[in-house]
Amino acid sequence: MNDTHQPQLIDRGPVPEETREWLERVAAIAPVIKDFRGQGERDRRAPVEVFEALRDAGIHRMAVSKAFGGHQVDLRTAGAVIQELAVLDPSVAWQMGVQGAIGRFSDYLPEHTAEKLFDGQSSLVIGSVNPTGRAERVPGGYRLEGTWSFASGAAHAEWFVAAAVVTERGSPRMSESGVPEMVMAFVPRYRVRLLDTWHTLGLRGTGSVHYEIDGVLVADDHAVSQAAMSFPPAARPSRAYAISYYDFGLFGTASVCLGIARGALASFKELAGRKTPMGGLSTLASGHVVQDRLARAEILVRSSRLLLADAAWHAVEHGEDGGDSLSATLRLSAATIAENCAQAVDTVFTLAGSSSVYADSRLEAYFRDMHSAAKHITVSPTNIEMAGQYLLGGGLQLRR
Repeated sequence: MNDTHQPQLIDRGPVPEETREWLERVAAIAPVIKDFRGQGERDRRAPVEVFEALRDAGIHRMAVSKAFGGHQVDLRTAGAVIQELAVLDPSVAWQMGVQGAIGRFSDYLPEHTAEKLFDGQSSLVIGSVNPTGRAERVPGGYRLEGTWSFASGAAHAEWFVAAAVVTERGSPRMSESGVPEMVMAFVPRYRVRLLDTWHTLGLRGTGSVHYEIDGVLVADDHAVSQAAMSFPPAARPSRAYAISYYDFGLFGTASVCLGIARGALASFKELAGRKTPMGGLSTLASGHVVQDRLARAEILVRSSRLLLADAAWHAVEHGEDGGDSLSATLRLSAATIAENCAQAVDTVFTLAGSSSVYADSRLEAYFRDMHSAAKHITVSPTNIEMAGQYLLGGGLQLRR
């Protein structure tokens, strides 16, 4: 997206050909996304027309190995696509960011299973990696049961992944390090019960409902050990990315936050040029306080974009050998990006005055979506605390 406001700060860095091509794909389907944005909010799920446009553009498989029907785009290209989608509709961007993360399982699953899930069908593969279920060990696999949340894109999914604690005869099975073993198990849609729980502040169009699974048998070749996800997947010809699952996943959420902030600033600039506050003699754009605060918001967003680019470079170059140092850097970057972007959105939401409180205002929608996206664990302020602990010689934890 090129802001229509002039003049612009100089921003003319080179755009790789791959990135340019994928941004053109987004531009081609932008009218569909805009036309159905309101319906997605009302229905609390992506309209069929939007899903079909995304599918036909290949966006839902852009981070899947080419060996399994995906496009295996550069990490920086994936982030740029998610940003552009977030400017148009954060709910759409969120679902595609989730697809990028879940698509990484194609690098961890046995190749024949990855082919079935990602190349053998064109719908979404979604689910939760929060282990709120139980996987009882049985010969050849697991008996899976439990309830999970945040199934973004469930309305258009054919496969669900569910994280669970591994049990034997009802008791958790412990790993050599003394913590319960966990597994990510994949089940087909017809074995899943969706629960209508998605009534939220923002990201309403994601359809991120809860879901239940009751005693479904999952074969070993349809499961991935959670312990493996903290490391890059084993090298094989079909591997798409030499970076761990968790280090990759945060780029989707951070990119959504950045796209939301960019969209909010562009919307405010357009409003500021035409709105004269009640009792005022000049437009918002003429106010000294507005000018000062907008410039501060602008540099928060711009510095966040540069921070994301730096994180992406480190991930691409050191995905295999970066270890905890890389993970701490990426987690700190993602949380800082979310914090900066939320501050920028809050600034322009406030500067817009009463115009930003109406449901037909893009600023109102960006505000709600920003504060919903920032709740995700990958951009949580806890990551800043944990990175600080690591920098002071402590181990890198998810949370205390």
